[in-house]
Amino acid sequence: MSYAKCWDYQQKLLDSIIETKVYNRRNPDKQKKTKNYFLWVEHPPVYTIGRRGQMTNLLLQKEQLKAKNISFYHTNRGGDITYHGPGQIVGYPILDLENFFTDIHRYLRKIEQSIIDTLEHYDIQSKRSQGGTGVWIGTKTPKKIAAIGIRTSRWVTMHGFALNVNTDLSYFNHIIPCGISDKGVTSIERELGQNISVSQVKELLELNFSQHFNLQWISKAVNS
Repeated sequence: MSYAKCWDYQQKLLDSIIETKVYNRRNPDKQKKTKNYFLWVEHPPVYTIGRRGQMTNLLLQKEQLKAKNISFYHTNRGGDITYHGPGQIVGYPILDLENFFTDIHRYLRKIEQSIIDTLEHYDIQSKRSQGGTGVWIGTKTPKKIAAIGIRTSRWVTMHGFALNVNTDLSYFNHIIPCGISDKGVTSIERELGQNISVSQVKELLELNFSQHFNLQWISKAVNS
């Protein structure tokens, strides 16, 4: 799904949850349960930058982006600039954290741990970066394998994370990923030296997210 279309869809879901929460505050005797959503997406090539990101971290001009058929969007999420594209698993949890816990730091750490546990299945040792978000591999020259950037409103989340599976990493050469110039990027394919089933990785992520967030997947839908 295109980034713009998916962003609009996320916003509609977030707005619908907030609408229910506003109703509940106005009608304490007629409470409605808020819904939670989780979108699994693969985007065509696109660069996105967070609300406090620096445009100097995009190394291409508008004409060059067009020539390479890469979209670009300023977003309302946290974080700096990153890339989304084929071979990458993007997850957008649109959750009412009041159904889970009202702690943004804990929320981010649980996303990271779900990814770390998934990578461990492939014998890939990964970790967090102190003082930042995301999942990294290596110590001397850390490489980011998963980026995270979110937005919350009234404890409802949107945007999320991107895990590089079979991603074409050359796209990262045209940006300073997450605004960090002295560290690299990697993928599961790069680390293992072989192409990996994206659907298998997604199934593992679903399992780990269900465990860390104590949630149950009710249904799945495919939108194009």
